[in-house]
Amino acid sequence: MITAEQLKAVQERTASLHHYLDIPAKQLQYEEEQLRTQAPDFWDDRERAEKQMKLVKGLEKWLKGYQEVKVLTDELTLAFDFCKEGLVEEAEVDDNYARALDAIESLELKNMLRAEEDVMSCVLKINSGAGGTESQDWAQMLMRMYMRYAEAHEYKVTISNLQDGDEAGIKTVTMQIEGDYAYGYLKSENGVHRLVRVSPYNAQGKRMTSFASVFVTPLVDDTIEVYIDPSKISWDTFRSSGAGGQNVNKVETGVRLRYQYKDPETGEEEEILIENTETRKQLENRENAMRLLRSNLYDRELKRRQAAQAKIEAGKKKIEWGSQIRSYVFDDRRVKDHRTGFQTSDVGGVMDGKLDGFIKAYLMESDEEEQ
Repeated sequence: MITAEQLKAVQERTASLHHYLDIPAKQLQYEEEQLRTQAPDFWDDRERAEKQMKLVKGLEKWLKGYQEVKVLTDELTLAFDFCKEGLVEEAEVDDNYARALDAIESLELKNMLRAEEDVMSCVLKINSGAGGTESQDWAQMLMRMYMRYAEAHEYKVTISNLQDGDEAGIKTVTMQIEGDYAYGYLKSENGVHRLVRVSPYNAQGKRMTSFASVFVTPLVDDTIEVYIDPSKISWDTFRSSGAGGQNVNKVETGVRLRYQYKDPETGEEEEILIENTETRKQLENRENAMRLLRSNLYDRELKRRQAAQAKIEAGKKKIEWGSQIRSYVFDDRRVKDHRTGFQTSDVGGVMDGKLDGFIKAYLMESDEEEQ
C-alpha cells in the first residue's frame, strides 16, 4: 500500500495545481465569458460568437480537469484513512492512488503547453528514407504507431495523401490528427526515427538500419489568419491511385497544389507542393489542400519566431526538425530518445502507440530550459 509520504505528495501537487493554474481567477473569467454568450444578439456575428464559445469551452475544460484531480485526491485521502480503520482494502487505496496520480500528471503536462499553437490539431507527415522496401516498411509501421496513439487519445485521424511502397510499406503519408492539444503533444515527434532490426526482407537475416522522417505542423482553423497570395497558386488534377480493380478512381479527383513561396527575410523562392486525394470529390480535395497550405505557411512563421527567440535567449532549446531523435532497436528490446535520454524496453507497447513517456520527457525538458 502507498505510504503517508506518497499521499502527502499527491495532496501537495493538487494544491500546487490550484495555485499556478489560478483556479479562482479562471472560475470568475468563465462565469463572465459565459454571461456574454447569453446576449440576445450573440449569434448575429457568427465568427465572433464561435471565438467566444471556443474561449468558454477552453476555460471549462481547465476547470473540469482540476475538479477531477481534486475529487480523486479527496477520495484517495478518505480511502487511506478508512484503510487504517480496516474499512477499505489496501488494493483499493493503491487503485485510487494510481488514478489520482494519472489525473495530476495529465493536467501538469497540459499546463506545459502554453503556446498559441499547442492547442491546435496537427498535420503529421511521414517520409521513408533511403533503403527501399525496408525503409518503406518502417514508414508504414510509424504510420500505424501514430494512428494507435491517436485512437488511444480519442483523436480523429484523416489520411489526406498516401503513396504505397514499391513492394511493401509506404513511401509517404500525410495525416490530419484532430483534437485538443494534438500539436502540443505530437510536436515532440519532429525529426528522424531510426529502426534497427533483423530485416524480414533480407535473405541472409542481417541486421539492418532504416530511417524515416516525421514532420508535424499545426492544423490551422478559420480563427487563424494566414495570408495566401492567389496569384502564386496553380493547380493540377490527377486520378487517385489504388490497389486496382474497383479501387482505382476513374475520374481526376486528386489535386496537386503548387504555391510559389517567397521567404520574407531572405527573398529566396521555393515551391510548396501539396497533394490531396482524401475524397472522391475534387472540390473537397481542393478545399482541404488549401487548409494544408495555410497550415504549412503558419508553421513557417512559427519557425521564424522560434529562430528569432533562440537568438535572444541563449541556451533556449532549439527545434531541430531534421535531426535523428529516436532509435528503435528491436533485437535489444530498447527504444531510446536521444534528446532526453528517456528509454523503455516495451518495444511492442511503443509500436502500439504508447508514446506518453517520450512526450512527457520532452515537454518537461523543454519547460525546464524555458524557465
